[in-house]
Amino acid sequence: MTDLSSFPITKKWPAQHPDRLQLYSLPTPNGVKVSIMLEELGLPYEPHLVSFETQDQMSPEFLSLNPNNKIPAILDPDGPGGKPLALFESGAILLYLAEKTGKFIPQDAAGRYETIQWVMFQMGGIGPMFGQLGFFNKFAGKDYEDKRPRDRYVAESKRLLGVVDKRLADRAWIMGDSYTIADIASFPWIRNLIGFYEAGDLVGFNDFPNVARALEAFVARPAVAAGLGIPKRG
Repeated sequence: MTDLSSFPITKKWPAQHPDRLQLYSLPTPNGVKVSIMLEELGLPYEPHLVSFETQDQMSPEFLSLNPNNKIPAILDPDGPGGKPLALFESGAILLYLAEKTGKFIPQDAAGRYETIQWVMFQMGGIGPMFGQLGFFNKFAGKDYEDKRPRDRYVAESKRLLGVVDKRLADRAWIMGDSYTIADIASFPWIRNLIGFYEAGDLVGFNDFPNVARALEAFVARPAVAAGLGIPKRG
């Protein structure tokens, strides 16, 4: 049996199945990228809830795996060379899992880099901008009398949605007919923007019909429906 005891994170979250990939996460847009990917791949994995309410992400055990104290993170007992591999950052994890399995990423070099390009677009644009808009629209920022910060993020979110909408004008998914990690990276955030963040009207989501069509196809996938609820909240 695989021994993961040398990883301090397993002291706080013991591995009941140490031969399986260990997922440390929370069902947020970044977190569900990885649970959806794992569900799509059908890889055996063991999810562990990292509760923000109890500051689990600041615990020494979690920081031993991710010094940036963010979810998700993984510990793969069967990493490169058959040795355990610990990873954080959702984009890096998606890329690792795609290359480990040869799925959800093109096999030709040009297609591979183009897909990575769109994952980076999500990581550097969609995630941070939508997250800031969520803060100013739903959370403490909504009480600010000065609406210029909110409107700045509204404008940038609209611009980013426009980029994706144009990309999807003549294709089913971001990379064409094939569903890839570019979609798995982007659509949880788009779903969150108009759902949890309640910003659909604010960004004029109806003006982006191609995004809406692809989002509907995304959430209809069984693996997506399953991954959106993993790990289960306590």
